[in-house]
Amino acid sequence: MIEAVGLVKAYGRDRVLDGLTFTVGKGVTGLLGPNGAGKTTLVRMLATVLAPDGGELRLLGRNPARDLLEIRRRLGYLPQEPGYQRGFTVFEFVDYVAILKEMVERRARHDEVRRVIEEVGLTSVSGKRIRTLSGGMRRRLGIAQALLGDPELILLDEPTVGLDAEQRLRFRELISHIGQDRTVVLSTHQTEDVSALCNRVVVLKAGRCAFEGTPEQLRTLAEGRVWLSAERSGVLSWRTGEGLFRNIGPAPEDARPAEPTVEDGYLLLLGDKATAATA
Repeated sequence: MIEAVGLVKAYGRDRVLDGLTFTVGKGVTGLLGPNGAGKTTLVRMLATVLAPDGGELRLLGRNPARDLLEIRRRLGYLPQEPGYQRGFTVFEFVDYVAILKEMVERRARHDEVRRVIEEVGLTSVSGKRIRTLSGGMRRRLGIAQALLGDPELILLDEPTVGLDAEQRLRFRELISHIGQDRTVVLSTHQTEDVSALCNRVVVLKAGRCAFEGTPEQLRTLAEGRVWLSAERSGVLSWRTGEGLFRNIGPAPEDARPAEPTVEDGYLLLLGDKATAATA
């Protein structure tokens, strides 16, 4: 569904993407990376909002430079800041986006609008103004408009930002259902979302691909490199609720090992950036 080879994107002298290469197939793929790693730039490029400055990109088997409209008709996109018309009702907003997606026949369009609103569980509030909705409902509304036309490729940029635990759980349930027969790319800072939802994960670091594989493969990068101690002793360390330090890095011989997580593997990949963030 997505093939990227040597992607480059620069803003002035700053190379946000610097030779990025990866592939994505069906299912849910998590896109992880620290701030400034190029996640949002990449998602906007996959959504055909931005064009690469270099490298090759194929979406749904097509070249965006030649088949832009055909690709856009087959993808759905939830940007980090959707820009809702807050005076619109839920139905009016989704209907407005459907018109932008060239759904011109009124009855068929309204049937499709009702279908996606129901799929995200917003039928009971379809007549409410967007400004009255909770943060979780607005995120579901954003996903609803991305589902219009039953797209083969769905791009979600930081969709769980600002959601509480219950809202995040409902979001995971929805995305796991959507990703059964489509390709979903989920850009996030939340490693727990990747663990719970994704069958693949791509980690960006300094505009390049630092890892591409399954969440389990990312977790196993930290095997034998996570341990508990009474004192801070790892490259990365923090005090747990039990009063012990959880350490990540080269373990001493007498270390008390701990079960690694996806987050541990991710932090090891980030290296100096992660160390600076926890200093």
